[in-house]
Amino acid sequence: MLWKGERVSRRDLAFIAVLSALAVAALLAPQGWHRGADSRALAPAVENTVRARGTVLEVDDSGVRQFGVVRVGDQGVVARVKGGRYRDEVVTANNMLLGKLELDKVFAPGDQILLTLRYKPETGGIVDAVAVDHYRIHIEIYLFVAFAILIILFAGWTGAKALFSFLFAVVLIWKVLLPAFLIGWNPVPVAFGIVTCLAFATVFLIGGLNLRGLIAFLGAMTGVGMTTLCAVLLSQAMRIHGAVQPFSETLLYSGYGHLNLTAIFTAGVFLASSGAVMDLAVDVAASMAEVKAKRPDISLRALVGSGMTVGRAMLGTMITTLLLAYSGGYSTLLMVFMAQGTPAVNIANMTYVAAEILQTLVGSFGLVLTAPATALIGGVLLSRFGPSRDAASGGCVRRAPRPD
Repeated sequence: MLWKGERVSRRDLAFIAVLSALAVAALLAPQGWHRGADSRALAPAVENTVRARGTVLEVDDSGVRQFGVVRVGDQGVVARVKGGRYRDEVVTANNMLLGKLELDKVFAPGDQILLTLRYKPETGGIVDAVAVDHYRIHIEIYLFVAFAILIILFAGWTGAKALFSFLFAVVLIWKVLLPAFLIGWNPVPVAFGIVTCLAFATVFLIGGLNLRGLIAFLGAMTGVGMTTLCAVLLSQAMRIHGAVQPFSETLLYSGYGHLNLTAIFTAGVFLASSGAVMDLAVDVAASMAEVKAKRPDISLRALVGSGMTVGRAMLGTMITTLLLAYSGGYSTLLMVFMAQGTPAVNIANMTYVAAEILQTLVGSFGLVLTAPATALIGGVLLSRFGPSRDAASGGCVRRAPRPD
């Protein structure tokens, strides 16, 4: 295989064990731990409910009205529960249609759906049921398993570490970042702390607990720090309100009116670009470490120049990647403006479009600053602690020990 002979170090295993302990601790936190931390954040949880997969047996569209391309009203759904404590029970569920294509779902016999069942705690009998949406969990699980198998087959132990860092990021975001936002903690320092933890875990897992990993981490945090500063300053200067984010108003109306949506938007700007920043820092650091290993006698200036060359080569595609990632979600909005003949200056000045421009350019600033910062840090550290010409040739001259 491509990864045959790859060494599994004890330091990697110990590091994974520590991160696993942190992830387990986060997972063991109560699902609604943020609810009791601040009396302002008390959106009551729905009690005495369970979720179950079901199969639609029949539908009743008599309460549905068609207006153009949208439907409104109440679709009745008869479904059979396929698992859990109510397996094989037949329930009648409601499916409210609001006239919004992005939210509404219309069911047909044979569809697999996700049901929310409310029951009486005294008897356990079902009181009512709601058809939440089409059931997609099994497909998502298949996709994730296929992704995990492919990355491990291709990259071996490095792929396994990358997969672990991905899962670690999911846990931190779901169990720490989002609940902290809901409590009302300042989103910018919270997000910066989470990004720091993720950068530390990801960079040292992929780059290794060595000098190369340290260079990549310091370079990535330099870029993230500058991105954070740009996001804070520019979001204020451009007067972009956090309500541009999807479902932000729904969040306010759900009992979380104390939230600072603009600060959450600002935090999301540098949070979204941090992955690309880490990627660039790891690649530049790895390239410089390889150059130093092959040419121990290379000068500081030449080593930094090599890092700059690698960074410049990557920046061209990375910046375009950010542009496509951010603009792809708003393609229909831009199509509406184009269809209506809206002038380009009006489009660029609109809040939604300006928010996307801000995210793209701030993320690009972070990338542009990460490449030279990583190259300079790598040049200094590798020249000071990297392998020397005499050590590489078996000579007796010794340099300062490498911290890896």
